[in-house]
Amino acid sequence: MWLSDLRIVLPNHVLEHGSIRIEDGIITEIIEGAAPAPGGVPSLHGLTAIPGIIDLHGDMLERDIEPRPGARFPNELGLLELDKRLAASGITTAYAAISFAWKQDDIRSQETATSLINVINDKRDGLLVDFKVHARFEVTNPLTAPVLTELLQARKVDLVSIMDHTPGQGQYGDVDRYINFVQTWIGVDLDVFEPGLQARLVEQIKKSINEQAQRTRDWEIVRDVARIAREYGIPLASHDDDTIQKVFDQAELGVSISEFPINLEAAQEAHRQQMWIIMGAPNAYRKQSTGNNLSALEAIKAGLVDILATDYYPPAMLHAAFQIADEGIMPLHESVKLISQNPADAMRLNDRGRIEVGRSADLVLVEPGTHARVRATLRQGAPIYWDAHMAKLSTAASLNKESYETL
Repeated sequence: MWLSDLRIVLPNHVLEHGSIRIEDGIITEIIEGAAPAPGGVPSLHGLTAIPGIIDLHGDMLERDIEPRPGARFPNELGLLELDKRLAASGITTAYAAISFAWKQDDIRSQETATSLINVINDKRDGLLVDFKVHARFEVTNPLTAPVLTELLQARKVDLVSIMDHTPGQGQYGDVDRYINFVQTWIGVDLDVFEPGLQARLVEQIKKSINEQAQRTRDWEIVRDVARIAREYGIPLASHDDDTIQKVFDQAELGVSISEFPINLEAAQEAHRQQMWIIMGAPNAYRKQSTGNNLSALEAIKAGLVDILATDYYPPAMLHAAFQIADEGIMPLHESVKLISQNPADAMRLNDRGRIEVGRSADLVLVEPGTHARVRATLRQGAPIYWDAHMAKLSTAASLNKESYETL
């Protein structure tokens, strides 16, 4: 199988006119110019081939099974629907971020989290995208430790992140800003209430925040979880680090990935500790954080970002990479590494992440423009997303082949 007449983003440069040969799901040849085939191979002129996108942190699955509070859908249904959307966004490998919380009936309860992880592992072989599990361990929830340990021992987890979402530090260092965020998120305007009730509601929110802040952080349990992850060769990530000391402490635990550092100082320390630094692709594309924390674009310009992640919006991966190149911040072959080669290297996925002979044919065919469009996504050489544009090209090529053979 040949992909012919396209622009190819290689690890060290862009081949403006080339072709890729695929056999048994592997890239076997890359040539300059059109494919040496007599017919039946569609010309893909105008399209750009990039490696399949690898997302290490996507929060979408939980929202897909409960898009509104109380509106719960089956876990398997949510996974299957998300699978299609990710393929259409050019994502070929996805680490679904699964959180463990405290409330039994919450979307992030230990029971729901365990169920989601089991569904991903049970259905993995039949999915379009290579789904993996990113388990999010809250340090204030020690009851998760035995559950997570069991999942690690069963080899059902592929990445563990250590996090603390307690308001007053980390992502929500400004408590008043956190309260405003919660209001906006749930769509409640406190100004509609009379002043006395409004004050009581704010007081209740602050009381809840104080109770969260009092939860014990048992670092012995955290160290045990980190040790087990290391024993099974599972990479460790930190999350929302906001001080140099926090980054240093995480490095001592064996953390190799820093997710979403809150400020430049934390990102610089993560860089000194030789951690892979992840920032949100939506942050990079929008050029600002939703929480007024570190701008991903500012960090990229400072040389402090290795990887972009979907966070909450899958299309942002592709669009951020192309926008960064279009604005001259990085050449395209370097910006594409943020969404392919670097996440593959961070997770030791040696079979993918590059358009290179011998690698898996995980590829995305993109039509550049004001808003880049995914026209096709291939995983191990097989189309998992193929739009009408590609279907027309394939039909035309087949007709040309028939005409050629009748001559």
